[in-house]
Amino acid sequence: QEQLLESGGGLVQTGDSLRLSCATSGLIFDSYVMGWFRQAPGKEREFVGCIAANGITTDYADSVKDRFTVSRDNAKNTAYLQVNKLKPEDTAVYYCAAASRKLRSNDYLPEKVRQYIYWGQGTQVTVSS
Repeated sequence: QEQLLESGGGLVQTGDSLRLSCATSGLIFDSYVMGWFRQAPGKEREFVGCIAANGITTDYADSVKDRFTVSRDNAKNTAYLQVNKLKPEDTAVYYCAAASRKLRSNDYLPEKVRQYIYWGQGTQVTVSS
């Protein structure tokens, strides 16, 4: 069975940093694009960033591109999201997700919720001013 478990969230102040982790099991980990999404109360889930199976190619939402970094450690079956210079508007539940790699292409970097098939339960990030 496929499991994704986020950790590393918390209550921080504006300008602080966090490192979110997504530990997985039951996946052929290097066959999946790993994505990060976030959802604030009353808002739709939105794309944050993702990283290809090769651990090199990445894609980010414009709102976080210069502050957030997605990475992965295929030996540990774990994905990460480094979040820097946090702002109150970053407050949300952060989810990791896995999207099936298409045709073994590292150019497949999906940004839509519907393109991801496995999801974690999320970790809360709260940024106070």
